[in-house]
Amino acid sequence: MQGCRTSYRPRFSILDFYEAPLRERWSRDRKIKTLAGEITVTVPAEDDDHDDQDSPERETTSPPARQSIQVQSKLAEIGAIMGFKIWTPRADRSRVSELVSDQTRRALLEDLPLNYDSATLDTIEQIDILWLKGRSIARAFEVEHTAAVYSGLLRMADLLALQPNMDIRLHIVAPEERRDKVFREMLRPVFSLLERGPLERSCTFIPYESVDAIRSIGHLAHTNDSIIAEYEERAET
Repeated sequence: MQGCRTSYRPRFSILDFYEAPLRERWSRDRKIKTLAGEITVTVPAEDDDHDDQDSPERETTSPPARQSIQVQSKLAEIGAIMGFKIWTPRADRSRVSELVSDQTRRALLEDLPLNYDSATLDTIEQIDILWLKGRSIARAFEVEHTAAVYSGLLRMADLLALQPNMDIRLHIVAPEERRDKVFREMLRPVFSLLERGPLERSCTFIPYESVDAIRSIGHLAHTNDSIIAEYEERAET
């Protein structure tokens, strides 16, 4: 009686790094060149900002629109009226578009006309509102509506770390009652040791009420963005 012979075939799991969710995590790793050599950096996606993850306002954006989107929309309108092209993250673009005028919709960019490495572009694309002239970014705004305000500051610091010579005016926009928290976070040691210098030299605070005040200026089309200086606030050191 002959015994039955069976062959053993090991089973392997094939990981496809081009399929979600692996693609999303793998694709965030970027290699950049520094004076010390090439290093790998990770660019967090918008949904990595855990301070927003469990917030009810992340679960729905049905009318009325959440306040942060309303503020983004006002910043987009101010910039468009002043003649800037406007960038807002793809995830927010349709919601912002619903709240702005036709003039502002025409100013919204589908793609950034910038020539930077992928790590820098990935970081820039996640900033809440950008005002651009031609191929240059004039101002960047992060709207921080939640209790934790550091995610916007981290994005600004990432941008300055990746491009220390980039000449952009940076702003954190938040409710007035969060002013002290914004400044405390901005003055943390991690934000004070950037190659370009402390973050508080490059980044200012603008309360929601000031965004409303700027938007209500009747002659806004005849005003340039230097008007921001009358409303921005700096951390006192």
